Amino acid sequence: MSLPVPPHLHRTLLWQQALHAGLVTAIGLALAGCAVGPNFRPPELPAAAHGADYTASPLPAKTAQAPVAGGTAQEWADGSDIPAQWWAVFHSSQLDTLIRSALERSPTLAAAQATLREAQESLRAKQGSLQLPQVDAQAGAEREHASAVQTQTAGGELLTLFNAQVNVTYNLDLFGGVRRQIEGARAAVDAQRYQVEATYLTLTGNLVTTAIKEAGLRAQLKATREVLKAQQDQLGILEKQFDTGATPKSIVLAQRTQVAQTLATLPALEKSLAQTRHQLAVYAGRLPSEPGLPEFDLASFNLPQTLPLSLPSKLAQQRPDVRAAEALLHQASAQVGVATANLYPQIQLSASYGSSALQTSDLFASPWTFWSLAAGLTQPLFHGGALKAQQRAAIAAYDAAAAQYRSTLLTAFQNVADALRALLFDADTLKSQADAEVAARQSLDMSTDQYRNGAVSYVQLLTAQQAWLQTHTALVQAQAARYADTAALFQALGGGWWNRGPLADASVTPTQK
Repeated sequence: MSLPVPPHLHRTLLWQQALHAGLVTAIGLALAGCAVGPNFRPPELPAAAHGADYTASPLPAKTAQAPVAGGTAQEWADGSDIPAQWWAVFHSSQLDTLIRSALERSPTLAAAQATLREAQESLRAKQGSLQLPQVDAQAGAEREHASAVQTQTAGGELLTLFNAQVNVTYNLDLFGGVRRQIEGARAAVDAQRYQVEATYLTLTGNLVTTAIKEAGLRAQLKATREVLKAQQDQLGILEKQFDTGATPKSIVLAQRTQVAQTLATLPALEKSLAQTRHQLAVYAGRLPSEPGLPEFDLASFNLPQTLPLSLPSKLAQQRPDVRAAEALLHQASAQVGVATANLYPQIQLSASYGSSALQTSDLFASPWTFWSLAAGLTQPLFHGGALKAQQRAAIAAYDAAAAQYRSTLLTAFQNVADALRALLFDADTLKSQADAEVAARQSLDMSTDQYRNGAVSYVQLLTAQQAWLQTHTALVQAQAARYADTAALFQALGGGWWNRGPLADASVTPTQK
């Protein structure tokens, strides 16, 4: 014989069964529902991107070669992968140490990583608030003076009403609006993750090119001082000749002018060198006054002979800025789905269970318990055209993101094409400058000897001095350009970030590292 179920337990069982049935129905409808709006697909590359070359005319097998430092001929390794620490190709231990330190101290990189953690936590918040039922507990106490009608006493009485309840709400995602919001949030995380990689690549690229710029300025200063010393030595000879009456005053004054003009170029070079050092310190996460920043010269770099060259069809997958633009396009596509879903009915399930009593000991005891189960449907009818306008705005935002993606992709291919052509022209320039510097040096030596023997005029000697100064300085600049454009190629190809571990962990804050 079965025992009778107490009334308050019977009501509790009915409420639990109804809630269970409602949740099961909600899950079934959500799974059966479709997500309105476009399903995102990565954009297809232009037909030209599937070719073998980055430029209109094919590249030669290797660059020109010059018989000076930094004049090694470079050749391309088509389809070769790029190392994660791409700057190691220059074989500079000082540069490697500086970059490793900068990656730990850079506020720019730290800010990008923190923004990534923010996006990851925002995604988790959306997943928790939109995909799962919301359960809230509520408790309260109320002191009131009841009327005689309420209490059925002549004068009424003071009452204290206690209540406690649990509320559950759940929005059915019949048309995929929630799923599109989560999809957009995931795309935002992807975009920020690639932005971290882009920041990493920009930082390392800036460190390398700034170090090379410093080395080039030091080489220019050295070359200028060598020229200055030669001019000062010549001035000393002319002054002695003037004292003996062998050289007129005008020639001495002309040589002094030449020395003064060369001296005047030194402060500008020293200023540029100081500013470059300051910029290098900031890139490294240091104050310009902090000690320990290494000094760079061109002799500390080795020019790589073999340069990895990714296939054009892979560039879009290797450039972090292109991947970030693609993720932003994905996010914009998801927002179109969200705006479209807002045009359709919205269904919400809600349930509550609780009790109200005059004493806390009577809470959740018969006959004070109560429960409710409800479902509501909202069908937009008239919003003054706002919902359709929001959908059109989302579509326009998608079109803008698509155009920005194409622009980023075109810039990426331009960067690679520019770097490749620059390397070819740099090699040709260095070879020509090396030949010109040798010829100018020989001309200066010959003119100096002939002037001492009275075979040529001072004007011819001065012309030879100026020619050597120009070619000597241009040679140093051409040497530095080859190193800088080699670094630019690695940066344009994406820097090999895919061969390195992740740069950010949302579970670790900077204070925990």
